[in-house]
Amino acid sequence: MERTKLVLKALLQTALAFAILFGAFKGMNQLIATRPDVPKRPVQENSYAVETTTVQQGDYAPLISVYGQTQAGREVDLRALVGGEIVEVHPDLKAGGKVERGDTLVVIDRFDYEGAVTEARANLAEAQAALVENEGRVALEKANLIRAGEQLEFAQRDLERAEELIGRGAITERTVDDRKLIVSQRQQSVERSENTLALEEAKVIQQNATVDRLEWRLENAQRQLENTVLTAPFDAIVRSSAAEPGRLISVNDAIVSLYDSSEFEVRLTLSDNQYGRLLADSGTVVGRPVDVIWNLGDQPVTYPATVTRIGADVVSDRGGVDLIARIDASGAAVPLRPGAFVEVAVPDRTYANSFRIPETAYYGQGTVYVVEDNRLQARSVNALAIDDGFILVRGDLNSGETLLVTRIPEAGEGLLVSDVNAEQPAANVAAEPADQSAAVAQ
Repeated sequence: MERTKLVLKALLQTALAFAILFGAFKGMNQLIATRPDVPKRPVQENSYAVETTTVQQGDYAPLISVYGQTQAGREVDLRALVGGEIVEVHPDLKAGGKVERGDTLVVIDRFDYEGAVTEARANLAEAQAALVENEGRVALEKANLIRAGEQLEFAQRDLERAEELIGRGAITERTVDDRKLIVSQRQQSVERSENTLALEEAKVIQQNATVDRLEWRLENAQRQLENTVLTAPFDAIVRSSAAEPGRLISVNDAIVSLYDSSEFEVRLTLSDNQYGRLLADSGTVVGRPVDVIWNLGDQPVTYPATVTRIGADVVSDRGGVDLIARIDASGAAVPLRPGAFVEVAVPDRTYANSFRIPETAYYGQGTVYVVEDNRLQARSVNALAIDDGFILVRGDLNSGETLLVTRIPEAGEGLLVSDVNAEQPAANVAAEPADQSAAVAQ
């Protein structure tokens, strides 16, 4: 009996649980069926905030950035042309000192050289006096020869008359012989005068040679005297100096090394490809302007320069061509010095009718995006050259179009964007043709 009650109780509890679950299910369905309709929110399209730039078509020349070392355009090692003791030295004749053209750098003791000039001048005066004496003798012998010739002519006429008279018996044979003797004596006198004149003229020639030799010795002595003073051949910086007062120097001893303070050069190397492009652009690289940049900490100093010549040999070990450019350092706030490691910006070939766009605007496969009505439109371009964060391109672009600059992984045709530069000036405008200021490191 007790067992039956327990079974009935359990059945009742189970039925009650099912009734509760059924009621809850029906109530939930009724709530769902009778709930009010709520309108769905439409899906909003994402808009990307981007930066843009306005493109302009023009003639652009990127810069080739290379490196080189400055060198003196003109330098000289001054050596002693005469020997002796140094008695005077320029006060700025020290390494790094500056001297001007014509400044007296070193003076060597002049005593011996002044004495040599005096002696040479006296010897020359003596030789010139002897020359005058010899020339006087020549003149005297010429006069004697003329007189001897006249006397010979008179004697010959007298002999001719005597020979005519002897035929008529007016004079004797002895008289004729006396006339012949006189003619012979006059002939001998003429010959002696001629020989003497020849000897005196030879002495004059010899003395002229002596005078010429002594004149050269005087000029040489004067030049040696002038060479006791060593002067600066141009405005220069002293690289090194071995001159000290009291030092005894010999001929050809190195005294001082100078380089021109206003003439500097830079040697740079272009690759074969770069050199070929420049030749294709203008036919020559000589005369091409370049900029030399000396980076002094955070303050780069720029000097204008011009390519003046091409290296004598091709740089086979580095694979390129050497160029030498003359630097115009006149008026520069920072004086240049040889040996400085500098950057050289060389204008590359000019790309006519091209566009200069930021690198971030260039997508793979030659694609860029322009913004029209806040939506992207894909355009195809061809890359021409890299230009220090920019790329030169040609293709389906027009001047004045707005170009996407921000890099977007989802970039594609029709993508909605918001231009943050819409109320700002264009970030990139066309520079002057063939006069850009970026660099290509190739």
